[in-house]
Amino acid sequence: MVEHDYFAERIKQEKHMEYDVKDINLADKGRLRVEWAMREMPVLKSVAERFAREQPLKGLRVAACLHVTTETAALMMTLKAGGASVHLCASNPLSTQDDAAAYLVKYEGIPTFAIKGEDSDTYYRHIHQALDLKPQVTMDDGADLVFTAHSQRQELLEGILGGTEETTTGVIRLKAMAKDGVLRYPIIAVNDAHTKYLFDNRYGTGQSTIDGLLRATNRLMSGSIFVVSGYGWCGRGVAMRARGMGARVVITEVNPFRALEAVMDGYEVLPMSQAAKIGDIFCTVTGDIRIIREEHFVLMKDGAILCNAGHFNVELDLEALSRISTATRFIREAVQEFTLKNGRHLYVLGEGRLVNLAAAEGHPSCVMDMSFANQSLAVEFIMKNHANFDKKVYAVPSEIDARIARLKLAALGVEIDNLTSEQEKYLASYDLGT
Repeated sequence: MVEHDYFAERIKQEKHMEYDVKDINLADKGRLRVEWAMREMPVLKSVAERFAREQPLKGLRVAACLHVTTETAALMMTLKAGGASVHLCASNPLSTQDDAAAYLVKYEGIPTFAIKGEDSDTYYRHIHQALDLKPQVTMDDGADLVFTAHSQRQELLEGILGGTEETTTGVIRLKAMAKDGVLRYPIIAVNDAHTKYLFDNRYGTGQSTIDGLLRATNRLMSGSIFVVSGYGWCGRGVAMRARGMGARVVITEVNPFRALEAVMDGYEVLPMSQAAKIGDIFCTVTGDIRIIREEHFVLMKDGAILCNAGHFNVELDLEALSRISTATRFIREAVQEFTLKNGRHLYVLGEGRLVNLAAAEGHPSCVMDMSFANQSLAVEFIMKNHANFDKKVYAVPSEIDARIARLKLAALGVEIDNLTSEQEKYLASYDLGT
């Protein structure tokens, strides 16, 4: 971590910096939590050390719209170490860790605009404040910043070299923009890197979703019927962890290949109309809208718990749930009780937003280590190669992905084999048969 004289200098600078956080006095708590997170982020640390030496991002302006957590703080520090100027805002109104936001302002001198529980107007004002940096690179988680730039801040678009996108939902939005010919600058889909989706989406989402559910409810998982909607990488992770805690897991899907995979993995697969009647806990992980609707709510057991681990709060039809309810109240922190007209009670966690961040701390640091190493190296790649890009969505270069995997293995003390020259020749040949 940085030294105390550096802290003192940042305190002076903070007085003249534009920012919006809940309480700057939370910075000391945030400092300790960031230090704790960084202990599990050796790959990002190695990137930061090289960035500090080489300054590959010197003079670059980066606007980032991400979940403002301790791990994100480490990413922002890495970009700054490389010479970039950074503005940070939240990508979800309920995901900000207020102490981490205060830490970035007070001790790292990074303008941060994020308050947990901010309303919609504040959320978008913060996005505009991040864009006020006139960024050359955008860094997004859900594509709200990119879409705001395209729809309301078009004067900035000519100066943007490229961007990165962190999550599946954002990649879907950006590919739709590119398909319609409205995307004005190239985006690297960090979400699609193997060292992101195989680990962050599966192991990170799996563990942190269960963590949020348990923190919010303190309910016993063992023996419960746990319904997972969506069997992508995130859904696989949630299902795997729920089963590991003794739940009877049911999968709902619309994709026949994923449904078949769920069956082959040993799960029961049902349509939601049937799963709704038997489920004790429901978790949506699809990235789509109105996965659980009015016709499903009215079928559910008294006391059923509903949560969402997809990016936006649209997977549960909360408008319909409110319409068919006679009363609502918060019975526990992050647990809203809906009393239905039929007398049953349903419980929604985290206002239907990402339960792993609304009710817990998000993914473990060791998983975000790889995701944010991808983000850092993708920004460097954009800076060096933007002239060769078209206005579309690109995959993370395979050499970056492989480098991160090797760095992670080395940090874990794991060694692997290398191909011999004979093996390389064999794999490249076509005339060596039986």
